[in-house]
Amino acid sequence: MKFDKKKIGPLLTGSVVPLMFLIISIIAIPLSGYSGGFLVDQIITRLARNSFLVLALLLPIMAGMGINFGMVLGAMAGQIGLIFITDWGITGAPGLLLAALVAAPIAIGLGYFCGVVLNRAKGREMVTGMILGFFILGVYQFFLLYMCGNVIPFKTSSLLLSKGYGVRNALNLGVAKGFDKLILININGINIPVGTFLIIGLICVFTVWFRKTKLGQDMRAVGLDMSVSDTAGIAVDKTRIQSIIISTVLACFGQIIYLQNIGTMNTYNGADQAGLFAAASLLVGGATVTRASIPNAIIGTALFHLMFIVMPMAGKNITGSAMIGEYLRMFISYGVITIALVLHAWKRQKDKDMERHSFQLDMEKQASK
Repeated sequence: MKFDKKKIGPLLTGSVVPLMFLIISIIAIPLSGYSGGFLVDQIITRLARNSFLVLALLLPIMAGMGINFGMVLGAMAGQIGLIFITDWGITGAPGLLLAALVAAPIAIGLGYFCGVVLNRAKGREMVTGMILGFFILGVYQFFLLYMCGNVIPFKTSSLLLSKGYGVRNALNLGVAKGFDKLILININGINIPVGTFLIIGLICVFTVWFRKTKLGQDMRAVGLDMSVSDTAGIAVDKTRIQSIIISTVLACFGQIIYLQNIGTMNTYNGADQAGLFAAASLLVGGATVTRASIPNAIIGTALFHLMFIVMPMAGKNITGSAMIGEYLRMFISYGVITIALVLHAWKRQKDKDMERHSFQLDMEKQASK
């Protein structure tokens, strides 16, 4: 039986990061001392909490825009919606749905702005999206610190700072576990929030369906080659903006799902890390900045958070210091992600060299004829 190197090479390159995370986790699990039941419960909880945010990154990658670090704009919109419904005193799943309705128009506006900016920075979308997130974070903090309670009236004074305006640094959410408790199953002490997983299943179905639509096919074409797509009559800039708008709105919903699972909200710094952790989870699943799938998102979320659970305790049990355990977690996690990006860049360069070499051979053959 002969092995096809052309097929095996990309398979190994795409699987090396998940395999590295899996091997490191398998080594760290017995060192951590955690039971299997505890780890399963934690992985299920974190899948329900984080998967939606990771899945929100898929469409911009398909459109050739790389990882949408501008998704933090959608996360900020989701937090604004949660702040308003907390002030209005609406709890449970209805409160979460209302928060999504309030936040969606804000997310659409921010997504459009982000898409317009990224169209001005073609080829540098990821770093531009990251810097844009820092800029909008300043606007977001100004809005919460000076507008809320001052220009925008609040009924609940306990949400405001002592000076009478500005939202407090941390809020307890009345909508905590709103989706998780819709359908909650307990199996041998392991809680499975079926309601939240059904919502995550909906975005998976939506993503699969959307790829088959006219707009989805246009996004895929734009991701493959913008110049050819433009020649074929596809509105390239408009299509790219639409992909960012959808991603931003999905990130808004994802942040709402994330925070309802936690039950509390860090008002001013709760959204700025959403893009980084979601991107890291996606890359851990074997995705690249040009290709990503639903399995990449789900597997990556599970592996990334498994590492986050076991490494600190494993490091503490080995060294006797919790600080060293936390250092090992950050060092190994982001070190492996760095390797993933380096391997992707190396593979792209190698593919270009092979295409160039093949083109040169074809030209020599034509010249010899």
